[in-house]
Amino acid sequence: MSTTVKLYIYDLSNGMARSLSRQFTGRQIDGIWHTSVVVFGREFFYGQGINITGPGQSHHGQPLQIIDMGETGIDEETFSEYIDEMREHYTADKADFNCNSFTNDVVGFLTGGSIPDFIKDLPTDFLSTPFGAALRPTIDAMFRRPVAGQPPGPAITQTGQVSDPQLAASLLQSVSDQAQAQPPASRSASHPPGTSSLTAPMHVITNPASFNSFLTSHRAAAAFFTSQTCPPCRMIEPIFEQIAEQKGPHNGRQGVACAKIDIDVGLGQTLANQWNIRATPTFYFFLDGEKKAELKGANAAELRTQIDLLIYEAYPPHPHTRINLPNIQKMSLNPILFTQVPAVDTMVSKLFSFIENASWPASANPTPNQIKSTISNSFAPYLKARFSNPKTPANGTATSIPLVSSTPTMLISWTLATNQLISVLPAEVLFPLIDMWRLSILDPSTSSWASAPSTSPYGGPISAIASRALEVLQHSESSKGTRNYILTTLRLLCNTFSSTDLTRIIFTEATIRPVLTAVLVQSLLHEDPSVRTAASSMTFNVAAWLQNGRIEAVRSGKGIQGDAIGEDEEWELELVSAIVEALGRETGNEEVGE
Repeated sequence: MSTTVKLYIYDLSNGMARSLSRQFTGRQIDGIWHTSVVVFGREFFYGQGINITGPGQSHHGQPLQIIDMGETGIDEETFSEYIDEMREHYTADKADFNCNSFTNDVVGFLTGGSIPDFIKDLPTDFLSTPFGAALRPTIDAMFRRPVAGQPPGPAITQTGQVSDPQLAASLLQSVSDQAQAQPPASRSASHPPGTSSLTAPMHVITNPASFNSFLTSHRAAAAFFTSQTCPPCRMIEPIFEQIAEQKGPHNGRQGVACAKIDIDVGLGQTLANQWNIRATPTFYFFLDGEKKAELKGANAAELRTQIDLLIYEAYPPHPHTRINLPNIQKMSLNPILFTQVPAVDTMVSKLFSFIENASWPASANPTPNQIKSTISNSFAPYLKARFSNPKTPANGTATSIPLVSSTPTMLISWTLATNQLISVLPAEVLFPLIDMWRLSILDPSTSSWASAPSTSPYGGPISAIASRALEVLQHSESSKGTRNYILTTLRLLCNTFSSTDLTRIIFTEATIRPVLTAVLVQSLLHEDPSVRTAASSMTFNVAAWLQNGRIEAVRSGKGIQGDAIGEDEEWELELVSAIVEALGRETGNEEVGE
């Protein structure tokens, strides 16, 4: 008699990933999935060992979703023997096992099927982001069995808000602090690769059905056949685990999916017999489900070589990277930056005169006097201290005095002032304001703040400045004042390329990139040669940024990662078309024509 098999799906982030992931990571993550199998009237799941409860009675509460996985012809006694055997291996100290690999193995044993891909391919680098790191304590607390007297994790309301405002504020502050304190991809020392039960980088497989599913769901795959009694296996396993972390298909990247099959666990010996495994360690490498190569023994260098060859074959580099273009290859891909420092006091004096002569609404917030105070007391002194002071004393010896850096408090108040000035003053008189930002964005502290997930709108003031520039290009008659505003804006945008993180934010985010593109395209066709020159510089920076991403992708063996570096064929075609048209029109500016 057959028995129904159900898959219970839980979200360990308790809704926080779905509600906040796009804001903090730039992509939608619907949940941090935990799964269990319900069969024979009981719920089976892995978390610090194999656990069994009544359906829906675990500490995870009620499942978010229940999926019918079909029926099994295996009787309960045989299944119980299987679970008892698995207990010896799915123990709390196993760093490379996780709840979903256990569930996938059980489903494979019972039905020959597998759990859905969106669960198996949970983005394992998510908890390495500042947002994920801030969620980790909550998720870990939900993954473990609850401690008596310990409060549950934060709940999410039907409107997608965290039910505890104080906790939400604390979480957002933690995210902001971590985003500015460390690179997004850095990993906490307390959670090295492969040691988190939730985010283990390898698929752990114990039966043929799960292995077949693994091969069919990944284009490039590497399988590590090992044994608990094999010393060379223990030597090579950390290296394979590191490869899985570095070159696995995390976050949508092209890469090699890695699986470990212990021939002493579950139906591992049956699987080894099917693939004619005679010794351990043995590595098999698959492309589109077909075995392409194998490696016997603990040869770390050869293992890395085979993985890189597999990635190259599965995801060949862009055809243009194979063309021999020595002059282009020798060209520097460093961004063109506008670093000249004007007289700060003169800029401030001009801006103050424009502020004093403007008509201000009674509801202006901040007020003109508050804006002038912000400029006089914080922003102007900062600009002079960082950019105007000589870097060496008069005798020419080097100085160890550190440069002054911007602070988030100053930048927030200056952004509010900037938004107010853009809404009140005509574009013709705003160029001193934009020039101040052009300088400041060269400060790593400013660019880091502007690219942090907590900074809004995207890129701090950049979105508002670019939107006003586009408005000027589309609706204003050409004048010296509007020309100065467009020219200074383009130079500011060129300087954003001094920060890789800021460039990625503003040129991959769906809201601001169309605005920047429109500004660039129309500036390439502008009647003023200086504007066209600045637009050409920005165009070069965009092209160099994309090319650097391609070069790094090929160098690291990852193939071209379009989502990561902003690849978009329609967008690139739009830019190329504008460049071609601009070159066809160019007759009066030798600098652009060259």
